[in-house]
Amino acid sequence: MNNIKNKFAIPLKIGSVELKSRVFQSPLSGVTDLVFRRLVRRYAPHSMMYTEMVSATEIHHLKELPKIMEIDPNEQPISIQLFDCRPDFIAEAAQKAVTEGAKTVDINMGCPVNKITKKGGGSSLLRQPEIAEQLVKEAVKAVDVPVTVKTRIGWDDAEITILDFAKRMEDAGASMITIHGRTRAQGYNGSARWEWIKKVKEVLDIPVIANGDIFSVESAIECLTQTEADGVMCSRGTLGYPFLVGEIEYFLQTGKKLQGQDVIARLECAKKHLKGLWEYKGQRGIYQARKHLSWYCTGFAGAAELRDQLFTIITVDDGYKLLDEAMGKIINCPD
Repeated sequence: MNNIKNKFAIPLKIGSVELKSRVFQSPLSGVTDLVFRRLVRRYAPHSMMYTEMVSATEIHHLKELPKIMEIDPNEQPISIQLFDCRPDFIAEAAQKAVTEGAKTVDINMGCPVNKITKKGGGSSLLRQPEIAEQLVKEAVKAVDVPVTVKTRIGWDDAEITILDFAKRMEDAGASMITIHGRTRAQGYNGSARWEWIKKVKEVLDIPVIANGDIFSVESAIECLTQTEADGVMCSRGTLGYPFLVGEIEYFLQTGKKLQGQDVIARLECAKKHLKGLWEYKGQRGIYQARKHLSWYCTGFAGAAELRDQLFTIITVDDGYKLLDEAMGKIINCPD
């Protein structure tokens, strides 16, 4: 454990950018908006955050930048993640991302969703390494901040191409690569195969960040130990638990484990999340909050019923009433 602490308390260099933390909050579509990032940032002040992925084609055709690119000046360090298969559009979008305040520009080459891959973006680029190289090269030429890549280990079990692919990205000018240890075909099923991340680390000189199945401080440490990666990225483990990035960061910095947040703390955070989405997005934020609130409601008696009720809320007061009632029952009947 001391070796882990000693190594990961040292700042991480990504090209010209130096990070005080080696724990990252993954970009998550429909999740990592400004409101969510603020919650994570409360507990992880130095971690790199990412916007939801943004279509470079959409940016090209819109007169105004989409709201998901909005950055709070106080939330640095922050990266904007882009996706597309058109190098010129990626370059143009990268420039706009930097203008918005992005410290790095990340190119998504791992999203497994059909609507993304059918358009040549996301993990489909694993089958088009020449195009992937051009995306990186053009982005690097277009901006003076580091360009990074997030991808998977391959298309399926018959096409685990990550070693060659990752080397191509490095040679094209990527300053860091994040590897989700699953194939595109796996989606989010099965286990992340961290052994492939270790193999990537052995052949690259740029930082390699491990991603996949990071749901606790213990799993983060096990992943870093197995892969010898330069850092770790949290994804689904932060759904309903935005404390996770900070808990891992605290351990890596101090060697001490924080006590996990109890149910009351999680439900209080859910209230903050609901209020934040309402203030930021209005009624649309209430509808988006429903899924977030359901993620907070696990591990206690009546959680399933509460989740069902929260999926019908129309106002902030509706959500507060249900969450306050649940907390009252937990406090009065802790068993």
